[in-house]
Amino acid sequence: MDIAKIFVDNEAWVAEKLDRDPGYFTQLAKGQDPDVLYIGCSDSRVTAEEMMGAKPGDLFVYRNIANVIPNTDISAMAVIHYAIEFLHVKHVVVCGHYECGGVKAAMQPKDLGVLNPWLRNIRDVYRLHHDHLDSISDETKRYDRLVELNVQEQCINVLKTPEVQIAYRNNQLTVHGWVLNIRTGRIIDLDINFEKIIESISEIYRLT
Repeated sequence: MDIAKIFVDNEAWVAEKLDRDPGYFTQLAKGQDPDVLYIGCSDSRVTAEEMMGAKPGDLFVYRNIANVIPNTDISAMAVIHYAIEFLHVKHVVVCGHYECGGVKAAMQPKDLGVLNPWLRNIRDVYRLHHDHLDSISDETKRYDRLVELNVQEQCINVLKTPEVQIAYRNNQLTVHGWVLNIRTGRIIDLDINFEKIIESISEIYRLT
């Protein structure tokens, strides 16, 4: 990528926006009011706004390697808190994707240095579903299934936070688990039964 060309393209983008709407950036600068907190993977091939057809201001976006939401990650916790308490989002979407390098790395018995503690979150998902995953003989399908299960477990981690529990209980928030099939470009709703999950973990993780 030619870094200098980025600024040329930026000027063209600004001109295009102003040609369509002279007040575009003035309006944009007034603030944000998104309905959706999108938690996704940092993979450069997966951009939330593009695949969802969203415009600037529609999504509050948080991304990291393999869309992991550990309770020890102050950045993730701060994003969730801000999105719910100050932006009052109505939906939290956790979106993984097939062919995820982080998920594949987590399934390899290799020392990956500083990545080890981060990938341990995904390896723990593998441990929780070890029997099911090992019963899948096709390697690609096994990776795909771990991507799906990782999304489910990260949704559970989202549901463990007090802000989400309060908003969810008051019918102010919906949590969604999605996977982008990067081979087709289509988003898959995993249709996770969160009511059942909340019931099963409520005695342990209920904070409110």
